[in-house]
Amino acid sequence: MTSPLHLAAALDGAGWHPAAWRDPAARPRELFTAGYWADLVTEAERGLLDLVTIEDLLGPRWPTGRADRAEGSIDAVLLAARLAPVTSRIGLVPTTSTTHTEPFHVSIGIASLDYASKGRAGWRPQISWRAGDAAHFGRRTIPDIGPGGFGTPEAKALAKELLEEAADVVEVARRLWDSWEDDAEIRDVSTGRFLDRDKLHYIDFEGPHFSVRGPSITPRPPQGQPLVTALAHDDAPYRFAARAADVVCVTPHDRADAEAITGRVREAEAAAGRTGAPLKILADVLVFLDDAPGAAQSRKERLDELDGAPLTSDALVFTGTPGELADLILDLRAAGLDGFRLRPGVLPTDLTGIVRGLVPELQGRGVFRTAYEASTLRGHFGLPRPQNRYARADAQPTPR
Repeated sequence: MTSPLHLAAALDGAGWHPAAWRDPAARPRELFTAGYWADLVTEAERGLLDLVTIEDLLGPRWPTGRADRAEGSIDAVLLAARLAPVTSRIGLVPTTSTTHTEPFHVSIGIASLDYASKGRAGWRPQISWRAGDAAHFGRRTIPDIGPGGFGTPEAKALAKELLEEAADVVEVARRLWDSWEDDAEIRDVSTGRFLDRDKLHYIDFEGPHFSVRGPSITPRPPQGQPLVTALAHDDAPYRFAARAADVVCVTPHDRADAEAITGRVREAEAAAGRTGAPLKILADVLVFLDDAPGAAQSRKERLDELDGAPLTSDALVFTGTPGELADLILDLRAAGLDGFRLRPGVLPTDLTGIVRGLVPELQGRGVFRTAYEASTLRGHFGLPRPQNRYARADAQPTPR
């Protein structure tokens, strides 16, 4: 039996093209309004997507000093919490920095989002490698790698250090999510007992970067463990994902590349001694969609001209019709991928193309759901609610 095809949308400002805000269909005056984001996420839910990711930044989006590119962002976790009440099934996955954000703070933010969304929270931990970002906090110094310096030994050593720290951050968050057993809250008015203190646990994490005692101040989230995702491009990030994540987003550029990356991810899982469910692997594709042949390419070229250079991306850039994108998805999927995280070139135009063009195309080919079958984000990926690591082995999870 063929496994379900997973689809996600990566939401970022006006879209993933640097000149997206100048597209006639863009809504640049609304980028910092709740209504704009609510429209995007409800559209994605209309298309039955598994989840949306929300980008977050600690510094300029375009660190070039250019004044003709959209800047600024809203805190992703707070934004996701605002979007939770206007949706009912789609997963909400904000991005946060593991380099400059305290793990205790992140853990309660994601747990709170899981409560606000009734079990649809996820989290995309991300390292912050820019020296300017570190300067905002003043607690550590990050070397100034500079443009084009990511392949140097110094850059690779920095990435390795930051990813090891990120894995510890995720481990702390996971322990804190488990630090309350499911039935720790008694809420017995007659006896005056609200908590069973024996079912709250110190996590006593000690690592090279920080120590966290716990327990959390937030009860165990509805999912038990909110879904953790990671974006990975190379062996060190693959190892991070294998150690810390449930879902990994990768960036193949063709089928052969997808097959090679899938193999490297599975090798990283083996090297990490992963014992849980295998990573779900989603391929990132930056998309421009239009029903008319050639129209999406023309639209991208107009934006390239406005920006002064052709669009470059770590991910494959696709321009074409929904049917052509469906062909690409099915071809790449045969390399062992579980699904795709699509980056709309322009919002809302290309998200609408995904929802009202691509999704019906995939449904017509019998490869994508026609209704949600689960109510939680873990459920969309077929992942059970995990047993609490601190509970007795014979204890049963409390139904949610």
